[in-house]
This record gives sequence, structure tokens and C-alpha cells, in this order.
Amino acid sequence: MTVAEQFTTVEIPDDGAALRRIVWSSVIGTAVEWYDFLIYGAATALVFNKIFFAAGDPALATIAAFGTYAVGFLARPLGAAIFGHFGDKVGRKAMLAITIIVMGLGTFLIGLLPTYQQIGVAAPVLLIVLRFLQGIGLGGEWGGAVLMVVENCPTHRRGFLGSMVQVGNPVGNLAAIGVFGLVSQLPDAQFTAWGWRIPFLLSILLVGVGLYIRLRMEETAAFSQVKAKNEVVRMPIVEIFRDHRRPFFTAVGLKISEIAYASIAGVFIMSYATSHLGLSRALVLNGAFIASFVALFSIPLFGWLSDRVGRKTMFYASCTFSALFAFPMFWLLDTRDPTIVILTIVVAISFGQMVMFGVGAPWYSELFTTRLRYSGASLGFQVGAAISGGLSPLIAALLMTWAGATWPVSIFLILCALVTAIATFAAPEMANRELT
Repeated sequence: MTVAEQFTTVEIPDDGAALRRIVWSSVIGTAVEWYDFLIYGAATALVFNKIFFAAGDPALATIAAFGTYAVGFLARPLGAAIFGHFGDKVGRKAMLAITIIVMGLGTFLIGLLPTYQQIGVAAPVLLIVLRFLQGIGLGGEWGGAVLMVVENCPTHRRGFLGSMVQVGNPVGNLAAIGVFGLVSQLPDAQFTAWGWRIPFLLSILLVGVGLYIRLRMEETAAFSQVKAKNEVVRMPIVEIFRDHRRPFFTAVGLKISEIAYASIAGVFIMSYATSHLGLSRALVLNGAFIASFVALFSIPLFGWLSDRVGRKTMFYASCTFSALFAFPMFWLLDTRDPTIVILTIVVAISFGQMVMFGVGAPWYSELFTTRLRYSGASLGFQVGAAISGGLSPLIAALLMTWAGATWPVSIFLILCALVTAIATFAAPEMANRELT
């Protein structure tokens, strides 16, 4: 059966108020999850290398800290597999409630961890375990949140409304950066001793809000139809790898460049700018803060454009930018000019990450039939994130240590853009086409 033959119309409730409620519920719940996941990135770059690893070579401590950061990404495919399986069997809503609890618990407990100086090697071990728990939570959450919107919205608005779920990322990032920006105003000794814990402990309040919202959501129309027709798949992941390998590997490839830019421009640059260029924490956090603020508007704009010019066109444009900007990004940072540094971070994140991040949400989902959509979209997204996102800061730190320069990091970004461009070529254009 061809891809075209598989597509049939899914009946979407024509209720604007209900649709708006679904969209904003998904955005708010996703914002809470991203806050929990992203505060770890800021803490990794600013403090974890100092308090959870043995004193010694700062470069090695930074590499070790980025290694624990990678654990969260590597756990995300497992979360996608677990929650995707039950999301395709039981439903989207129940999985969203469970994932926000898993994520919140891991984040809150990180804020209570003793340091290396207090309990020795047990500190980084516990940090890794909790980061793994965070990764499982986010790995299962993303797909369900996107599908709640994608499976309930009109075909001609799927790019725009599907991308809206991704606005939860900059909202969560703004909250994470804002809280870290406040606590980073503390004297270094207080920030290192207890100030960094505040963003993690606050997450318990946000989880309560997110859980309340998610428990009030309704199941998607598309999944309800599958369940009513007794077409629920017994082993979704087995079927994906047996009969749907091409869309799965396409989804993985589509994620590679975007998450590499996110990790380099959003995490590695924090360490590079503060440790190698001598710039202040506040300056780098301001750049990331402004980039996230811009993303509040650019993500839905990119999604809207994808409904008009196509998903492939938007991805090709972002891949081209990502390759061309890989070297100039570090040249501009090396000027140490505060304005140029902030603008560089904003431009890199906006066009290297957010184009594909926003457009990708509906596109990954569109590659799979409803019966397998939670598992397929989640696993493709999260495997790509694990391969590229979790390892990119670690790879960049290793390349910097090896070469003593940033040029290998730029080449790495260009190669990632090439991989995603190939996946874009292989993927079907899904704008304004009905879901399976």
C-alpha cells in the first residue's frame, strides 16, 4: 500500500473553544515539562562541574558534567518507547498525566542532592539517576502533547497549531533562565552553596498546576476512532520496525541538525563564553533569554508558513542557514562584544533550531498512521534528540579539548545539517494532507 493510499479523513470536532482549550492546555503542560528539563542544562554549564565532580582539571570536570547532561537525552528514547506503547494502546491523556509526575519528581529531588564534597562519588551517581528519570519523563511527554493538538485540529491549520505546542519550550526556557538569572545575582559562594537549588525545588509547584490542567483534557478524536473500531495495535514498536522503518529513520534524521544547534547554541556556548572568553554568566543568560522570547512569536510563524509553503521548504531553509552560520557563529562570539554575542545567540537559536523545532512537531506526527503515531513520532523525535542533542555538548567539549579551537565544532554542525537535509529530501510533503 502506498503512502497516499493510507490516508483517510479523520473527523475533527468543529468547536473553536474546545480546540483553543486543547492547544493552550498542551502548551502550559509542555512548558512545565520543558522547564524541568532545561534548568538542568543551565545548571550543567554554570555550577554542576564545580559541585558534583572531583576538583582538578576544569576541562575534564566540564566534560563530565556534559556527560550527565547527555544521560537525559539518552533516556528519552526509553521514555518514548514506554509511554508511546501505552499511548497507542490506552490513550494520549493518561500518559500525559503520568509523565509530568515522573519529570517533576526527578527535578525536585535534584534540588535536594548532596554535593561531591558531602557524599563523594555517590553525588554524581545520584545525579545521573535523576537525570535519567527526567529524560524518561520528557521522552514520553512530548509525543502525547503534540498529538493532543495534531489529532484534533483542521488539516489546513495543522502546521500552525501543531507548532504552538512547541511554544511550551521557550516558555519553559524563559522560566528556567529567569529563575536562574535571579539566583545568579547571588554572590558566587551562596549561588554555589544553595542558590542553584531554588529553580529545581520550585518545579514541584509547577507540576501541580500542569497535572491539574492535563487531568481536565479530553482524549483525541483520532485515537477514539481507532479504539472504537478495535484497531489498537498490540505491539506498536514491533510494527514500526517491521513495517514502517522508513518514516521512523526519516524522523530521526529530521531531528539531527535542529537539536545539535539547540545544544551547542543553548548549552555549550554558556560554558564556552564564560570559561574560554571570560564573559559573564548574566550576558550569556540574557542572550538565551532573548532568544526564547523571540521564539514565542517565531515558532508559530514558522508553523503558519509551513502550512503555506510546505514543511520541506522550511526545513531546507533552516539546514542551509545551519551550515552557512556554523563558522561565523564562533567568529562573532570571539569578538566578546556584548551586543554581538547576544545577537549571535538569538540568530543561531532562532534559525538553526526554532524553524525545524516548530515545523517538526506536526511533521513527525504526520509521517505515521494513528494506530502507531504516539510510538512512531515520539521514538523518532527522541532517538534523534539522543543521538545529536545529548551528545553534542559533550562532543563539542571533547573537540575543543582536542583541537584547542572551535573549527571542529563548526564542521560537526555542518555535517548535522547535511544529515537533516538528506532526511528532508526523503520525507513526504505533508502540508494540507489528511492524517492517516
